[in-house]
This record gives sequence, structure tokens and C-alpha cells, in this order.
Amino acid sequence: MPWLLQQLALVQRASLLRPVFRLARYVSTTSILPIILRPYQESCLDACAAALEVGASRIGVSLPTGSGKTTVFISLLSRILPPIESPRAKRSLIIVNSIELARQSAAQAEALFPEWDVEIEQGVKHKATGLADVTIATYQTLLQTQRLAKFDPKGLKAIIIDEAHHAAAPRYRRILSHFDPKIRNPDATVEPPTLPHTIPIIGFSATFSRHDGLALGSVFERIVYHRDFLEMIREQWLCDVRFTSVRANINLSEVTVNSKTGDFNATSLAHVINTDTVNHLVVQTWLDRAATRKSTLVFCVNLAHVRELTNIFRGFGIDARYIYSRTPVAERKSLINSFKEGAFPVLVNCAILTEGADIPNIDCIIVARPTRSRNVFAQMIGRGMRQSPSTGKEDCRIIDFVDSTSRVAGVISTPTLFGLDPSEIIDDETTEMLEQRVADAIAGGENDKIASYHPDNYDKVPNPKSISYTDYENPFSLVDQSSGAPHIAKLSSNAWVGCGSDIYVLECLGKGHIRIEPVEADEENEAHFQAYFTPAMLHKGTAAAFKMSPFMRSRKILTAVNLSDAVRGCDTYAKTKVVFGPMALGLLRSAKWRRAPASESQTNFVAKRRGVSSIEGDELEQGLGSLTKGEAANIITRLKHGAKKRYDKKTKAEQQAAHKSMKESRRKARETVQVGLLHGGELSPV
Repeated sequence: MPWLLQQLALVQRASLLRPVFRLARYVSTTSILPIILRPYQESCLDACAAALEVGASRIGVSLPTGSGKTTVFISLLSRILPPIESPRAKRSLIIVNSIELARQSAAQAEALFPEWDVEIEQGVKHKATGLADVTIATYQTLLQTQRLAKFDPKGLKAIIIDEAHHAAAPRYRRILSHFDPKIRNPDATVEPPTLPHTIPIIGFSATFSRHDGLALGSVFERIVYHRDFLEMIREQWLCDVRFTSVRANINLSEVTVNSKTGDFNATSLAHVINTDTVNHLVVQTWLDRAATRKSTLVFCVNLAHVRELTNIFRGFGIDARYIYSRTPVAERKSLINSFKEGAFPVLVNCAILTEGADIPNIDCIIVARPTRSRNVFAQMIGRGMRQSPSTGKEDCRIIDFVDSTSRVAGVISTPTLFGLDPSEIIDDETTEMLEQRVADAIAGGENDKIASYHPDNYDKVPNPKSISYTDYENPFSLVDQSSGAPHIAKLSSNAWVGCGSDIYVLECLGKGHIRIEPVEADEENEAHFQAYFTPAMLHKGTAAAFKMSPFMRSRKILTAVNLSDAVRGCDTYAKTKVVFGPMALGLLRSAKWRRAPASESQTNFVAKRRGVSSIEGDELEQGLGSLTKGEAANIITRLKHGAKKRYDKKTKAEQQAAHKSMKESRRKARETVQVGLLHGGELSPV
């Protein structure tokens, strides 16, 4: 005993030099049995201690499902001593988001430290005194002012937040701002508290990130420790996993995406997933690959999907049951306990057991709902990764279903989790086997291919490229005499101009114009080009005076399988049917008249149509004075044939795509957990 007191005295003496937090380097003196922690758990506690001792007060820890987060944070609480300035601050508060997590944490605290006074603050049935050594409270209950008031900051030595990726939400900040003036309360009228000492706030989560853009840096200063679940499987702290990916007849391309989370909207997704074909495929796959599994957990899209899939399981004589958000608490508890005891083989759920479910005996996970979130996917499959030798569990089968009809950006599946092609067949393969696939691909020089399938790059699908066509779709571009399509010069010596979208026009010296347009393939015909001649009927001034079109109805002149044939045939038509003899020389790109300075009317027309547009404005302003008649004629032709409208539409689409891509990049960046400082960022309105 004197030796231990001496160690505590050394700790107290060291704390005088760093008077922020006091941590016992050894297990609490009141613990009956020493806690034997895994090496990574000790490393985590060391990282927390190091951060706290240098003055950090709001830190985050990222540990995967099944790694023993509860054991870690309860052990951490046992090592945090009261601050010197508040020696009576001996109590701890653990904030969770469900009664199940509250019960789990309370049971673990009582098991590890039986002498502790442990209470739960939740709902009507569980009312704590606020004076216990450790209180586990749900955040929903703490939102009630009178319930929160029980927990006097003067008596608290530490606060733990479980599932801490929720902590940036306004409801959590309302609570946490009561214990730390640096955490901004969403209600700007609330005055920050004045506290006698700083209370460490430590957040634990398996997925320490948010999908909705709320900055975790508004609550936490830094992440001090992170472990990925793949590392844990590799080191055998989690159970072995066998993966099976199934190609399903689904098409996700029309499924809408939630603008906040970046994941699929449940209702829209259900229309594609909750079908007889897909549901029967799910059950048939289970019968083929997992019928001998004792405890299968299925993740669905919504309640309708849960009920339908459960009924199909039952139709095959399988005892399947389900829970959802409105399942009564007592019934939910009974179902989960029965499932833990192996009373029935299949439990179907929707967004209930994604977080906080401690059911070690699960030996099969079916992901029957596609997701674009690596975190959600990891949470779902993580439910089956706990070790459970007492139930005879050797490994866990993960079955997921991939889109077989089209590649949709950002969809996470077993192949993409490892950086593999989502179309690859994966059946009964372990993490070691899949990582070997990646290693073999890299060894074979397929680094770029592997990188392109990695979840972080999965939205970067390369666009088709053409080696034959180069378009300057900006109608005001002065490149190549403003022709808009330099490649057309290789096909004809006449002054054809490109108007965007593979449309080409040849003005016929006031006699009308010839226009070539692409035609898409259909059931009867392959893709081809058609050409039309639109003859001039009246002088422009006369037509304007009578408010009539100066042109006659267009007439089709040819069909061609490619652009080269179309241009060649139209050139012949122009010389033989429209502009005869020596006048045809005026059609040439090299015609003398085209080199003359642009007329005042031409310049004014171009300047007026450009208006306030900023499209290469400086270049055009500088070029207007030296604009030739040929350049001006090309610009005017392109404008009259819709080039600007198409260009503006394309520009808008590119801007929207860039915005969407940036938004997607930010969403994925939020799913990347790294040890280090967090940024505060902007908070969404309450």
C-alpha cells in the first residue's frame, strides 16, 4: 500500500507542473481485480492521458465496433483524478443516445468496478440523484432542463460521450455547453457558464465523422486515437469475416440522394430494392450461403421493406422476426434477448441496430440496403464482428448486394471497401484473401485501376474521350476564326462552323444555309447524320418590315453514316444547287471577303449579343476592333443556330456537376478519420 500511495503522490506532484488534469497511471485503488486491457486499449488510454496532460480538454477516440469502447472509457474514468482546484469533483457523466447503450454502459461499469455507485438517467423509470460516482444518461432526457440541472459541473471530473459523431448536433451542444463555455449553445441568448474548473469531455465512436456537414470541431479539439476495423480483423481482435457479394437486378441511377447526408433517400431507394425479385434473391442467397448460420441480422431500407422481407423469409419456413423504431421497448428488449440466446435465426431491422447493438453471437450480416456512406456500411457489417467463442462462433458471413445494371457514383460494397472492381465476383473470401487480390493487382501494374475503385475515388468515373473531335463551344471564342470546330477544316475547305452538340452550319452567301445534325440510334436505325437546306425567301429588311421569317421551309437533302460523308455531300449540294459557278468561291474559308474588317453592324450585333456575359469577355473586347468579316459571320451564324444557348446550358451543367463533385468530396472527407486537430467549421442552423 505505501508503494501505491507513493505513486499517487508522484502523480499529484507532476500535476502541479501541469495543473490541468490529474490522471492515475495505475488502476483505481478501489478496483477489486486489476483490469487486463488489450495492447491497443492501453495505447488508446495513453493517447488520451497525453492529450489531457498537455491541456487538451475536448478529445475524440475512434474505435471500431467490437473493440471494447465501453471498457476503454470506463477504465479512463477510473484513471482521471479530481482537479486540484476542485478536490470534491469526483463524479462522472456518460452521455449515450439510447436506453440499450445506457444499460450496457451501466452493466460494464458495475462489472469492472462493483464498489462504484452507478445510476441511469432516462425517461420516467430511471431517475438518477446526480450524486452517483457514475451516471449514464440519454441525451434525450438531458434536454429537459430540470433533469440536466441535477448534474452540477462543480462535482464533475469528466464527461464521456458515446457514439460521439452525434455530438455536433444542436441538441448535444445544448447539453455540452452547460459543462464547457467553449462549446457554443445553439441558443445565442444563453450565457456561457462560469465554472471553477475545466471538465474533460471525451468522445468515443466507431465512425468518428458526420455525413451532414456539421463540424465535429465545434465540440472536439482533436482526435487522439484511431483504429480501423480492417486493422482489427487483421490482428484478430475482431472475428474472421467471410464476404459474399451478389449481383442483383437493381438500378440505382434514378434513386434520389439526400442533400444533407449524401446517402440515398429511403423512400426512393425502397422503390428499387423492395421488390419481389430482389427480396427473393436475398432469401435464396441466405439459403444457399448462410442457412447453417445461427444468428443472421438483416439491414433493410424502411419499414415496408422490413415487413416484406420478413414475410418472404417466413414463406420459406424460416423463423424470421423484425424490429423497427416503433417496436415497444419491452418487446424490443425481449426480441433482442431471444436473438442473443439463439431462439430464432433471423432478425430483420431498419436503422435500429446500426449503432450500439452488442450482440456477439451474430454470425451473418445481410446488407439488403445499398449505401453511399462508408461509415454506415462499416457500422452495419461491424455488428457481426465481435468475437463469441462461447456460442461456437468461428467467423461472420457478410452478404451484400451490388448494382448490376449501372455504376452509380459512391456506392459502397465489399469490393469497393478493399479498392476492387465492384463487378468482381466475391464469394466466401476472407479479408486476407481480398487484400491479397489487391496486392496481386498492384504487383501486376494495376495501381491506377485499384485506386479508381477505392471508395474515396469511386465517383471519379472517367468521361468518354474522342480523338477526332475538338469543340470550342463558346460562341464568342476567337480560336480558329471562331469556327467553333477546328476538326471541320480537315473535312472541307468551305467555311463550315460548329454550333455545338455535333451541329454544323454552312452559310450560303445570303441564299440560305445548310445544316448537318446528328441522329441517335433507335430500334431500326444506327446513329447517323442528316442534312437540311433552308433557302432564303425574302431580304432580311423586308422580312422584318412584314414581321415574317426570311426563310422558306427546310428541306432534307441527305443522310450519311458519318460526318465526313455528310460534309462532302453537302459541299456538292451547295455548289450544284445553291451557289453556282465562280460565286462558290465565296463559300471557302480562304475567301477574300472574309479577311476584310468586320462591318459596324456585325460588330454591334456581336457586342450586343454578348451583353453582360463574362464568357472570355476580355479576349472579345480586345478582339472586337480587329474582328474580320469572316470571324464575325461565324460568330453570328453560331449565335443564330443556338450555340450560346447550348453553351450556357452546358456551362450551367458543368458548374452544377462541379458543385456536386465538391459536395461529394467534402462528404467523403468527413468520413475519413485521422488523428489530429479538428476544424470548427460552420454550423448548420438549428
